[in-house]
Amino acid sequence: MRPIRVAVEVPLPPETVWAELERLEDHPRWMADAIAVEFEDERRRGVGTRIRVATRIGPLRTTDVMEFTEWDSPVAMGVTHQGLFKGTGRFSLEPIDRGTRFTWTETVRFPWFLGGPIGAWAARPVLTRVWRGNLRRLQSRLTDP
Repeated sequence: MRPIRVAVEVPLPPETVWAELERLEDHPRWMADAIAVEFEDERRRGVGTRIRVATRIGPLRTTDVMEFTEWDSPVAMGVTHQGLFKGTGRFSLEPIDRGTRFTWTETVRFPWFLGGPIGAWAARPVLTRVWRGNLRRLQSRLTDP
């Protein structure tokens, strides 16, 4: 499956956006599909950090197990998804004239009993809408008083 990519422009420098992004425990405040984040050990930041995220999209609930494989402040963070849904994800921050372009890229593989590649293809518009909404909520969180 080709990656899903969504982006938003935030009128703040990458360092400010990163300061919010690196607080993994706060992601459920702006991610509609994330209910709670649980750390697997004492590590809270950086490559090797492992988290379990209680996730809900519509009636589907699962625990997304992720390990951070990239942590380049304030440029990018990347994960591998190791739970029911496999794949990779990456947040990238690019300085632009008006602040920061935040791009979220995900490649997700669905298990066979949820349709495999066909299930992933069918879910693509829903996931795109959810993740685009997440970025808009983050943008609001950073820019609204």
